[in-house]
Amino acid sequence: MSLPLFYEKTLRQSSDLIQLNEDVSKHIIQVLRMKTGALLELTDGQGTVAMVEIIDDHRKKCIVKKQFSQFFYPRPYPVAIAISPVKNTGRFEWFLEKATEIGVSEIIPLMCTRTERQQFKYERFNHILISAMLQSGQSYLPMLREPMPFESIVTASDFSTKLIAHCNEDNTKVSIKSINANTLVMIGPEGDFTEEEISLSFSNGFTPVSLGTNRLRTETAGVVAATMLCLT
Repeated sequence: MSLPLFYEKTLRQSSDLIQLNEDVSKHIIQVLRMKTGALLELTDGQGTVAMVEIIDDHRKKCIVKKQFSQFFYPRPYPVAIAISPVKNTGRFEWFLEKATEIGVSEIIPLMCTRTERQQFKYERFNHILISAMLQSGQSYLPMLREPMPFESIVTASDFSTKLIAHCNEDNTKVSIKSINANTLVMIGPEGDFTEEEISLSFSNGFTPVSLGTNRLRTETAGVVAATMLCLT
């Protein structure tokens, strides 16, 4: 049976004794009812996982001691998704959760001409990523960027493979299933990219890509792209 897994950002820099923050301490001691001597695992979200033992089961400042740690290498082909936030925050949060579970390495909120502007709750969104990482038993936390303008991403991207998923009929679209490379894929807002945005992406080396024959919601398209790039 696997041990409970928790996030500790400073794991790699910490000494053998680690004092956990109050939220994590409460969950371990009050919710899971773990006691001194119990074992659990910590990850820093950057590939390091450590087995630790509780040596002080204080409910607000639990202290654990490292038993051993190991490093897991990241996936060979990192996948970044630049996706337009949607008006319904719950649907965008659903995408963040599922993309993390699938194994996306980077998420970039993409501000397009037709993007519905809203407050970007970075701390809440990052917490969703952490929870999804732990729930799915992974040791890598996706990098969540601050919102970026479409033009900045298109002109500054240094990914080896750059894709754009737009809704226009286009005979040059390639299948996303055939790609094994360091990849960035852009997913537009519910009104799709403008013709100007599509043209700008083409002139900066982006390739149009197909996600199937159905018209998908923004967050669904993001999950489909993540699945095709990470799990096939």
